[in-house]
Amino acid sequence: MNFDEILSLIGGFGKFQKTLYVWICLPQIFLAFHMLVSVFTGAVPPYLCRSTWPSMGLPATSNFSLLTPPDGQSELSCSVPLNHSDAATLGDGHPTGSCQGGWEYSNNTFKSTIVTEWDLVCDSASLNNMGSSVYMFGLLVGAVLFGSLADKYGRRIIILINLAIQAVFGVAAAFAPNFYMYTAFRFIVGTTISGVIMNAFVLGTEWTSPKQRMLAGIITDYFFGFGYILLAGVAYLIRDWRKLQLAISAPGFLFIFYIWVLPKSARWLMANDREEEAWVLIQKAAQMNGKPLTKDLEMCQVYKTEEKSKVKKTHSCIDLVRTPKMRKQTLIVFYLWFVNVLVYYGLSLNISDFGMNIYLTQLIFGLVEMPARTITLFTLNRSRKISQLAFLAVGGTACLLTIFIPSELSVIKTVLAMIGKFGITASLSIIYVYSAELFPTVIRQNGIGLGSVCARTGGVLAPMMYLLRSISPHAPMVLCGLCPLLGSALTLLLPETANKPLPDTIEDIEGPDLSEEDGGVKPVIVETSLMNMNAVSTRMD
Repeated sequence: MNFDEILSLIGGFGKFQKTLYVWICLPQIFLAFHMLVSVFTGAVPPYLCRSTWPSMGLPATSNFSLLTPPDGQSELSCSVPLNHSDAATLGDGHPTGSCQGGWEYSNNTFKSTIVTEWDLVCDSASLNNMGSSVYMFGLLVGAVLFGSLADKYGRRIIILINLAIQAVFGVAAAFAPNFYMYTAFRFIVGTTISGVIMNAFVLGTEWTSPKQRMLAGIITDYFFGFGYILLAGVAYLIRDWRKLQLAISAPGFLFIFYIWVLPKSARWLMANDREEEAWVLIQKAAQMNGKPLTKDLEMCQVYKTEEKSKVKKTHSCIDLVRTPKMRKQTLIVFYLWFVNVLVYYGLSLNISDFGMNIYLTQLIFGLVEMPARTITLFTLNRSRKISQLAFLAVGGTACLLTIFIPSELSVIKTVLAMIGKFGITASLSIIYVYSAELFPTVIRQNGIGLGSVCARTGGVLAPMMYLLRSISPHAPMVLCGLCPLLGSALTLLLPETANKPLPDTIEDIEGPDLSEEDGGVKPVIVETSLMNMNAVSTRMD
């Protein structure tokens, strides 16, 4: 009897599991806060060089909205008038030099941001984007580090440690004395985000029956979306970046009570030869679900760990690209992971570019998350392939159309961006399931693990993408449009997996003619759950 059969006896989604999902879902709200708070803490308000502009006939306190065009900072922002004939000149003939006296910032929208505090403008503007990329790199490091540690020491202890580190360094970031310390603290917070998301998802799915796992995963996504929406209100009420950072971090200390309520994974305990501990937890779950077990089930320890290890030892990451069909599918799936996360965070972290009120845009983008994730529950059962390419096409086309909309029509531009966000969010939800079904059992963990690395790479590059505005103001949205459209076209080359059995071996992918030396040996396959595969959520989830 394997663990899924045990779950069918004690209840695969009873009171025990529902209570567990309450504990798993609550941190998702704060994870969304940390993931998206840089939209507000790193916002760039209109600014002017603190200078001698009054000598040119401008008032000492200028109208920022008149001097700063919507598609970028005016020449007044990064320069100061000089009286030297060899200096660079403004369009009206005034000679200029670089700003030496600092900047004045508009406080109409924000009381303070990291940009206004540390002057991350003009020559230092790229530091703001680099800081966001460093944070995203933290997610990549955390996925690798805490994924392996959880396999060794267990899901629960890693979740507890990460929640504690997240609270401590989140609060520390609010008191950072300079930009570099702030970025270092945010990097550490980023590593913990992956540690919590990944292992909370795995812990939940390891306790949930196979039929309920997709629904349970969507529930956690909803809480992340709720945090997305709630952040708009919190940021609207708290306009000072340090207070905002403190407000989203300090409540993390309340999770100390998880020490007493968060259970270990009985499945993990059994797989690591800790059957007695597992049995105590199984009995507790059965009791809570109203399905107490009899003593004759006391060691359903026929948990084929030996055979599982045989499968793991026979294959490696090289098998992902060794044979032609497998190689094609692997490279396309890796690209889909990359482009989904690149565009998702490219849109989410740069909502100020669409010209509408930043708080309203954040609220709209958060609301879009709910229907986008819900609709996939209905489309996935019909076709994984068509759903994937259709939502990618919708997202890419909408993003591409924004470049043809004048800046004055900010509402239309935001609506198109919202449609683009809808398509990409739905596509991102689908790639979790689709990619798990495309990789055969013997190399599924390797495939999903490397896919996660590609996704995190997209997250690292997403903030840097907006540095392309120095080439063209439309360059970021062109990229957000063309990359998904290419992904949609490539999806046509993938097979349909809906309502079909999962492939177990590489031979199942390549066909019966695959020779043994190419990886066609069919090993003994034991039951492998999909929960660990979905644990690589790029939100990262």
